[in-house]
Amino acid sequence: MPKKKSEINPSQISESANVPLVRSLPPQNFTTAGEAVNFRDSWRIFRIISEFIDGYQFLSKFKKEVTILGSARLPKNGHYYKVAEELGWLLGKNGFTTITGGGPGIMEATNKGAFEAGGTTVGINIQLPFEQRINPYVKESVGFFYFFTRKVMLTSPADAFVFFPGGFGTMDEFFEVVDFMELGFMQKVPVVLVGKEFWEPLLKFLRLNSSGIAHSISEDIIDSWHLVDTAEDAYEFIKNVEDAPSECAVSSDNIYCQGGSDWRVFRIMAELVDGFEFLTKLKNDVTIFGTKSILPGSSYYNVAYEVGKLLAKNGFTTITGGGPGVMEAANKGAFEAGGESVGINMRWEKGERVNNYVTKSAGFFFPFVRKLIITAPSKAFVFFPGGFGTLHQLFELLTLQETKKSPVVPIILVGSDFWKPMLEYFHILYHDFKTIGLTDQDLVKVVDRADDVLKYIK
Repeated sequence: MPKKKSEINPSQISESANVPLVRSLPPQNFTTAGEAVNFRDSWRIFRIISEFIDGYQFLSKFKKEVTILGSARLPKNGHYYKVAEELGWLLGKNGFTTITGGGPGIMEATNKGAFEAGGTTVGINIQLPFEQRINPYVKESVGFFYFFTRKVMLTSPADAFVFFPGGFGTMDEFFEVVDFMELGFMQKVPVVLVGKEFWEPLLKFLRLNSSGIAHSISEDIIDSWHLVDTAEDAYEFIKNVEDAPSECAVSSDNIYCQGGSDWRVFRIMAELVDGFEFLTKLKNDVTIFGTKSILPGSSYYNVAYEVGKLLAKNGFTTITGGGPGVMEAANKGAFEAGGESVGINMRWEKGERVNNYVTKSAGFFFPFVRKLIITAPSKAFVFFPGGFGTLHQLFELLTLQETKKSPVVPIILVGSDFWKPMLEYFHILYHDFKTIGLTDQDLVKVVDRADDVLKYIK
C-alpha cells in the first residue's frame, strides 16, 4: 500500500522528474491528436483536468487489475505474442482485469487471450486522427488527447505489472512504475519481466552502473522483480495478489488523493496553473538530470559544475531538480558564474528540497506535474549517471522524439563509462528485437567533457 505522508522521507526524492515532455509547438500543430502540452496556452489546463477526471473515474470501476506493457511492433506469429496471449487467457479465466494500451502487438495479444477466456479487457489508448489504435479484443476503453494524461493513467497503480520486450516506450513505462514504487508514490506490487534474453542485459546495466557506478539504486529492488520466460511462470507471481482498494477513494492515504478525489483535481489544476506561469518567465533553458548520490569532489560532480558554469557564461539558464548531487553541482556552476540557476523540485510536508545555489525555484506536490514542468522549456537535455528517475526521464524524452511528438533537440549523455553499455542495449533492441528503428539509436550523443556538452547545445 502507499506510504502515508509521514512515512515519506524527503531524501528518497528521485533525482529526476516523473511525467511526459511538454513542448511549445507552432499553432498549426495544436489540432493534432496526441500532441504535447503547450504551456503557453493556459486554457488547455481545463482539457487536461477533464482527462484526469474521466480517466480516474474510468479506472475506479475495475477490480483485480493487471497492467501488461510491451511493444506494439512484435508480430502476431512471434514467440512473445503467443506468450502474451497465453498470459491474457490465464488472467481472464481467473477473474483478473487485463489493462493494456489497447493497440497492436503485445497489447493485442494480451487482450485477445483475456477476451477469449471471458475476462474483462481494457484499453487505455491515445487518440490519433489517421489511425485506429484500439484492437478488436478490448471490451472497455478510454481515449486521451494528451500523451501526458494517457501515461499517468496507463501507469496508475494496478495489482501487478507485467512487462514484455519493448522499445523506448516500454522502457519509459517500466522505469516510471519502479521509480514511483521506490519513492512510495505507488503501492509495491509484483513486477514481472517476461523474456530473460531481453531483460537480462538491462538488469546487468542497472547492477553494474546505476548501482555500482552511480550508487543510486539498491540491488535489493532489482532482486524483487520476477524474471520469467513463460506465461505460466508469470501467472504464478500474480495469482495470489489481493485486490487493492481504489487509489482515489476518499479515505485514501495516497498522495494523489488526499482530501478526496474532487479536491485532488483542484490541486492538480492549481499546480498546472502555477507551473505554466513559472515557465513563461524562463528562456534559453537547458535541463540537467542525474543522481543525487554523486558527491562533491567526484569527477562527475566536477563535470556537472563545469557544465553549469559554461551554460551561464554562454547565456543559458540551467534547470535541475533542485536537489543535491549532480543537481547541486550544475546549479553551483551556474550560480558562481552569475547565471540563472533554477530548481524544479518536489514539495513535502516539511518543506522543499532546494540546494543553496538555486536562484529561482518552483515546488510541486504531484510528481507527474513536476515532471511535466521540468522538461517544458528546454533547448537541450543533459543526462549524468543516475538511477530509476534519470532513466525514466531519458526514455520518456526518447519516446516522444522517436514518435515525433516533440521536436528533436539534443539529448547528451555525460560519461562514456556509464552510458556506453546502454548504447549497446539500444543495438540489441534494434538488431535482435526490432522494437526500435535504426535511426532511433542516433537520438543521443555520449560525451565526457563539459565543453563537448556545450558544443552539441550550441
